[in-house]
Amino acid sequence: MTQPLWQPSQSRIEQTNLWHFIQSVNASHHLNITDYHQLHQWSIDHSDLFWDQIWHQCGIQSSHKGSVIIENDNKMPGAKWYPEAKLNFAANLLKFRHDSTALIFCGEDGAREEISYALLYQRVAALVGGLKKYDIKPGDRIAGFMPNVIDSIVAMLATASLGAVWSSCSPDFGINGVLDRFGQIEPRLLFTTDGYYYNGKTLNSLERVAGIAASLPSIEAIVVCDHVTQAADLSLLHNAAPNKAIHLKDFIDVNATEIEFVDCGFDDPLYIMYSSGTTGVPKCIVHGIGGTLLQHNKEHFLHTDVSPVDVMFYYTTCGWMMWNWLVSGLSLGCTVLLYDGSPFKTPSILMDMAEREKVTIFGTSAKYIAAIEKAGVKPAQSHNLQHLKSILSTGSPLSHESFDYVYREVKRDVLLASISGGTDIASCFALGCPILPVYRGELQCRGLAMAVDIFDDEGQSLRQTKGELVCSAPFPSMPIYFWQDHDGKKYHDAYFDQFTNVWAHGDYGEITQHGGVIIHGRSDAVLNPGGVRIGTAEIYRQVEIIEDVLESIVVGQNWQHDVRVILFVVLRPGRVLNEALIRTIKQQVRANTTPRHVPEKVIQVSAIPRTISGKIVELAVRKVIHGEEVTNKDALANPEALDLFVNLSALSS
Repeated sequence: MTQPLWQPSQSRIEQTNLWHFIQSVNASHHLNITDYHQLHQWSIDHSDLFWDQIWHQCGIQSSHKGSVIIENDNKMPGAKWYPEAKLNFAANLLKFRHDSTALIFCGEDGAREEISYALLYQRVAALVGGLKKYDIKPGDRIAGFMPNVIDSIVAMLATASLGAVWSSCSPDFGINGVLDRFGQIEPRLLFTTDGYYYNGKTLNSLERVAGIAASLPSIEAIVVCDHVTQAADLSLLHNAAPNKAIHLKDFIDVNATEIEFVDCGFDDPLYIMYSSGTTGVPKCIVHGIGGTLLQHNKEHFLHTDVSPVDVMFYYTTCGWMMWNWLVSGLSLGCTVLLYDGSPFKTPSILMDMAEREKVTIFGTSAKYIAAIEKAGVKPAQSHNLQHLKSILSTGSPLSHESFDYVYREVKRDVLLASISGGTDIASCFALGCPILPVYRGELQCRGLAMAVDIFDDEGQSLRQTKGELVCSAPFPSMPIYFWQDHDGKKYHDAYFDQFTNVWAHGDYGEITQHGGVIIHGRSDAVLNPGGVRIGTAEIYRQVEIIEDVLESIVVGQNWQHDVRVILFVVLRPGRVLNEALIRTIKQQVRANTTPRHVPEKVIQVSAIPRTISGKIVELAVRKVIHGEEVTNKDALANPEALDLFVNLSALSS
């Protein structure tokens, strides 16, 4: 833990955007900042000056910036950033009009499409022409039920260019899951494809779209983009929603070649995103134009070191905030790489793509890294990844062993950045840093201008001790509000109920001696045997080292006036959980943690329930084993897996 796994060379450090940013800050403000931690402290102490420097260095486009950077800088919620500014989100992502590659799409079936910044602008302009026929105005909602294809980005940019609000779900959502989301926001238009590909299967989207349209009277038009056919049959949609379905080619205005970007306020709505919805109807989280743009520019430019020469990829669907995060890379002129399909259609399909497309920044999930290790993938031996400079991981804590695997079997000279944030902030609290070393099991740093801290239950700051991850000062990408939360109570209760005027994020973590961060799991999933708080990630790390275990989920069961730790495991095909394997699991946990961490029961299951974005749902499993109802199963990718946890005899003794 005391020796870094990777350390950037001085020459590499001095080539980074972050290094040049420090020099610029020093020159502009007569300072002598020499390292990241000094810069972070300055960015907290002078957040107004920091964000204005980002605005300038990233070339934020606006018709009017105004002289005020922040009002009510001591209020959360209540702070207002750039209250006088007028700008447009899409104008910033389309500010480049040259022939460099903007987007590359790769499908699991081998399909590939590439378009330039100039062609992207033209495609958006034509779609804006189509939207104008429906008199789309600022604040109108437009929804996408789309796979991760170029048309999805074109639709979002066209929406944003008019000041309208974009909201999307991936096409693997069930009808009820979509209605739980879009039904709350009442979109005027719905974009979809005719279908999508996943794990070798061709799946039809239009049957579900017909059911969605029949239940959403607010929809005035359903725009269908061809993806799995040359000319989709729209008869199902015509029956469900007469006179509403139209092919994309018939919707656009090919004569529209220029975009008149609508001026918007900094805090006007841009995106509506959704909480996971595994414990009730999803919260509709509304993110603003300026805050999203400024925060993403900071994270891409400084923390991820994005420049126009980069090819940036993140494995995501349109239903996860990492899609919104990825797309913002267009504002820095890089090439954004999209992939749609299963990341495991073949064990190395994403590594094959990374080599072929010369990916420099490869984003994925902790689950993916653990899975390709278990599958025996060794890219350092099988692939040429000479262009790869950074690997990003999020979705769940990245285990220490996955850090080892990346540096042993993927690439030795690479920045491995485990990052953590969420839909709530459309960004990150802890990220990578191209001028800092990487330590095993740690997220490198707290985000610039993010006053991230760890609190105990009394609100006292902690170091090298576990507690609640909080943010004690306003930041631009806080939600502007929750949809239909007219008195702000839902918003307040979600983040500010625990500590006054302090954002409590719901993560259980610690700040290390290096100034890095460790995430131990979600606070609401923390185990509490004998009154001792245990982060679930501490147990997963030990269990999933074991060769026979593919994945696991751990929950607390109320038992005899206490809580006991219950571990469920999915084993490799053909393996059976016997007493010897149970002893191995318990010994591994006991030897590397504490006796409190050792599960009282270890139970084999065939599957673990996950959200659409791949996160395991500890709270839902905990409800099931206590006989409580899980009310929103449509938020799950595999809701049938919950049945595996009902009335288990092993839990009755």
